[in-house]
Amino acid sequence: MRRLFLIVLKLVLTLVILGAALWGAGFLYFRLSGATAGIAAIGFGIAALAGLVGIWTSEARLPLGFAALFIGLLSWWSSFLPSHQRDWIPELARLPSIAREGEVLTVSNVRNFRWRSEQDYDQRWETRRYDLAAISGADIVLSYWSGEAIAHLLVSFTFSDQPPLTFSVEIRREKGEEYSAIAGFFRSYEMAYVAADERDIVGLRTNARKEDARLFRLSASPAQARDLLLAYAKDVNDLAAKPRWYNTLTTNCTTVVYHLVGTVAPEWKFSLPLDPRVLLSGYLPGYLQRIGAIRQDVPLDELVRLARIGDKARTLSLDDPDFSAKIREGVPTGRP
Repeated sequence: MRRLFLIVLKLVLTLVILGAALWGAGFLYFRLSGATAGIAAIGFGIAALAGLVGIWTSEARLPLGFAALFIGLLSWWSSFLPSHQRDWIPELARLPSIAREGEVLTVSNVRNFRWRSEQDYDQRWETRRYDLAAISGADIVLSYWSGEAIAHLLVSFTFSDQPPLTFSVEIRREKGEEYSAIAGFFRSYEMAYVAADERDIVGLRTNARKEDARLFRLSASPAQARDLLLAYAKDVNDLAAKPRWYNTLTTNCTTVVYHLVGTVAPEWKFSLPLDPRVLLSGYLPGYLQRIGAIRQDVPLDELVRLARIGDKARTLSLDDPDFSAKIREGVPTGRP
């Protein structure tokens, strides 16, 4: 039994060291620059290999040495702090904030750019007022750019008296900075909220980027949509007050929304089960149909077909005041 215990312990420690080696090498590679990054990552991998040899040869100094090195790396990692003070790309230069007076929300820094291409656009930042009593519901837009597994999620709140207000969770890139999904695990990017007009944030994806955008009307009641909008308002203001890191796995465009819905779901007596489709966001419609958040009386394939708004949006001018209404034509309502 003692021998079996030691073997199991060594296997567990092996997995721990392999995980630490993978994370540490990735952190060094993406947080350092030039040749130094590769050399440091390889060196850390060699130290991990030495630790593994020490475990299986009972040479305790080797795994202890790797453990000390890893603790030092964690200490350095913890010293990286997010900031709002960087040279941001123009479309993410301003964060929204939301003030509430009774039933009226005043949203500052609503983005309303006009996109001719990703590089050619007119900048417009606006302050808009929204009456909570005029909320009619909420919709989502999923924008696909590379296969069916991953899509970017937008949440739009609709009103009876004015165009929708759309929120997006974004990577807040600096000028000249490129996005890497792997780098997103290693405190490489801050998170940003964008509050925008649909002609901006949907039009960017459908008209400028030519992405495959799909719009789904949620079955949320006006009261539920109101609760969710207020949850957004709180988190938008929290982020404006204190920056936070984006994380490819835990703090992204779907997991943040999943958390926000989770904060209000108990009031709705609504179950929000864990599901891998929360991470594989391209498959989110199947999950939403499963929990009753979108129509269940229409086959999913048909819902997806009717949800495709890209071709329709590309026939419209982004200056058209009825853009939001027109892209919803033919999309099934949230309830039968």
